[in-house]
Amino acid sequence: MLNIRHILRLYTQNQTMSEIIVQTGIHRSTLKKIIKDFKISELSFSEINELSDEDLEELFKKPIENLQSKRVKTLYSLFPEIDKELKRKGVTKSLLWEEYKSKYPDGVCKNAFFLHFSRWKTRKIPIMRQDHKAGDKLFIDFAGERLIIKDKETSKEKLVEVFVAVLGASQLTYVEAVMTQRKGDFISACENALHFFGGVPAAIVSDNLRSAVTKSDKYEPTINATFADFAEHYNTTILPARAYKPKDKAVVENAIRIIYSRVYAKLRDEVFYSIESLNNAISVVLKEHNNQNITRKDYSRRQQYEEIEKAALLPLPLMRYEFKRQLYATVAKNGHVALSLDRHYYSVPYAYIGKKVKVMFTGYIVEVFCDYERIAIHKRIQSPFKYTTDKEHLPPMHRFVAELEPDRLLTMADEIHKDVRLYIAKILELKQHHEHLYKVCTGVLNLSKKYGNENLTKACQRASVFGIYNYRIIKKILANCLYINEDNDSNEEIEMPTHDNIRGKDYYQ
Repeated sequence: MLNIRHILRLYTQNQTMSEIIVQTGIHRSTLKKIIKDFKISELSFSEINELSDEDLEELFKKPIENLQSKRVKTLYSLFPEIDKELKRKGVTKSLLWEEYKSKYPDGVCKNAFFLHFSRWKTRKIPIMRQDHKAGDKLFIDFAGERLIIKDKETSKEKLVEVFVAVLGASQLTYVEAVMTQRKGDFISACENALHFFGGVPAAIVSDNLRSAVTKSDKYEPTINATFADFAEHYNTTILPARAYKPKDKAVVENAIRIIYSRVYAKLRDEVFYSIESLNNAISVVLKEHNNQNITRKDYSRRQQYEEIEKAALLPLPLMRYEFKRQLYATVAKNGHVALSLDRHYYSVPYAYIGKKVKVMFTGYIVEVFCDYERIAIHKRIQSPFKYTTDKEHLPPMHRFVAELEPDRLLTMADEIHKDVRLYIAKILELKQHHEHLYKVCTGVLNLSKKYGNENLTKACQRASVFGIYNYRIIKKILANCLYINEDNDSNEEIEMPTHDNIRGKDYYQ
């Protein structure tokens, strides 16, 4: 310490660094460090000379926090609030220094501000950590230790997974027990976490489990298609951590260690018979954890979330995500693909017959894709061995047959004559299968193309008199009563059969 006092005395007497080195024998790099710390402290030599050896050692060998300077003490009292403000989007240390300098004109310079802050933070948080902006990242992982639920009837125990999600800036934590780490449970837990936080972060940092990452890679991992679709729905990005690099998600790793003592330990003596009862108990102790002050801080995770992170999160979409599953199928010759899970068949445009397509389905919707283009969408119906058909997907001829309904047939008949409509209506009232009746009606109506509307009308009138309603009788009447004059190309008037003739054997065949 005497050597340091001597060096500083020479320096304040405007001695050059070379002269000081010659007189004291100190190494140049050590001399530079002592002079740098002296400048940063912004103390005069007389003030330094009055310090005890212990205080002097604190000044030049330990973090500069115990200095007798009033300005430095004031600065250190501001660091907890400065540290909190740095988590806000767009807030930098330079901006905070300018605000500090405007409030305290006699405050320390910019370099001293940065150095004091870094040393204060090193003392406050001795472990390496990342600085997280509010609303930037959500860290997710499964705890290594699992919890237990018991079957009420057999008393058999079952291990369940524990999902943990932590917001980077506020460290607000969400915990949920799920049956497995499979895609359905994993995505459901992620979605519940977002709704617990009341918003969506800019990115989700996940582990390399199969439900999240299909192929791990240091620079560009392949995200699971369903998880990527989930991220697209919530307008966020998936950032998988590097394999075997727990520091990439140190926030959630640390949260899991805390959860072991604040959740697991408190529930260790309780018995749960369902996943719902377990999650209800977790929510109670989790609320206590989030409302409890953070170690060495005078605020809780919940308070920090309300102050700096809640407003920074993106809004939740109006609709919750529907978990999608997919399979591949070949379009059958009848223009339908099978959803094998339900054994139900759904139509696609007839142009895709014979092609291989991808079928994506939720609990309510079935979508069919070919070459990244959606070609069909249907409401999911779980009735086995049934067909769901969109008439627009059928070929023109098939579509015409499919659209043959009573109203359409009656409209077509009415366009010819009201008596033809009455005749068709009588056919439709017969107690026979509807497809058979539709064919009979179509046959009767098509006779107008050969014999004309007027002749068909008269034939229907005559057949109605005797209460005979079928295609064959109309065709027989027209064929026997209409003759064509071969000398000219015109049709002559029909001579309708008499009552006696209509009762003849030929008309009933």
